[in-house]
Amino acid sequence: MIDKLMKNMETVVVGKQEAIEKIVIALLCRGHILIEDVPGVGKTTLAQALARSIDCSFSRIQFTPDLIPSDLLGVSIYNQKEGVFQFIKGPIHSQIILADEINRTSPKTQSSLLEVMQEQQITVDGTTYKISDPFMVIATQNPIEYEGTFPLPEAQLDRFLFKITLGYPSLQEEIKVIQRKQDPEKFHQLEPVVSPIEISAAREAVEGIYVDGSIEEYIVKLIRATREDEHILLGASPRAAAGLYHAAKAYAYIKKRSYLLPDDVKNIIYSALTHRLIMTPEAKFKGYKSIDVIESIIKKVNVPLVRSYE
Repeated sequence: MIDKLMKNMETVVVGKQEAIEKIVIALLCRGHILIEDVPGVGKTTLAQALARSIDCSFSRIQFTPDLIPSDLLGVSIYNQKEGVFQFIKGPIHSQIILADEINRTSPKTQSSLLEVMQEQQITVDGTTYKISDPFMVIATQNPIEYEGTFPLPEAQLDRFLFKITLGYPSLQEEIKVIQRKQDPEKFHQLEPVVSPIEISAAREAVEGIYVDGSIEEYIVKLIRATREDEHILLGASPRAAAGLYHAAKAYAYIKKRSYLLPDDVKNIIYSALTHRLIMTPEAKFKGYKSIDVIESIIKKVNVPLVRSYE
């Protein structure tokens, strides 16, 4: 089922197999994705392809400095004919949300996403509105243009399961991109291949992935090591530990295994932690990056010996 979903997305998203894999993992973990990349590399197409492939409602929200929380959540308007207030839902009430250039809006508007990302619900004027399942926020930000932007605070960054980049396509992939631009109907012909019920079943299967106690300890040791590293001002949170644990299980699932291996953790740890680590000013001055710290921690923490359960 998951193979069918990823192959369907690949019919319109060229050369982004790893990014598609990470998005599917996040979907299986009820997580959210932050994409940091330059414009024009396919972020919108990727999000739309996911929504179409699983037959979910989709909203693209362009974040701007003048955007206010009610523009996202919705607003109550007085109906003179009936003499009551009616709530008009905002775009955040869709299932797959593309929050485009999220760092261009004010912290107040950014923080309005916290409840829906954590609880999959929205509270407006004392009334709570549930968002249909499956639900995911795919946020983007431009790593080049920082003038006039509002960097996401730590609490907001910690809500994202992964931070990924797409990168430029290869020569042959870019040729395919311009060829497909000549046939825009191909994207609109993309049909759903997986139902929400099948997504729920896959999530239950992920929960059933066997994890040896030594690997659980390994994950926690990796997380705790980020809090003790001299180059890190703020290490990974317990939420990060839980996210890494569930994401590793989802990775094992899409690789068609019923058990977790240490390599599964290593394969997704960079996307799960790089955005959650705050470097010290001294480390930044010396040119250290969070990815360097993670590489160092992986080398330091002993890898448990586990056997194959097949």
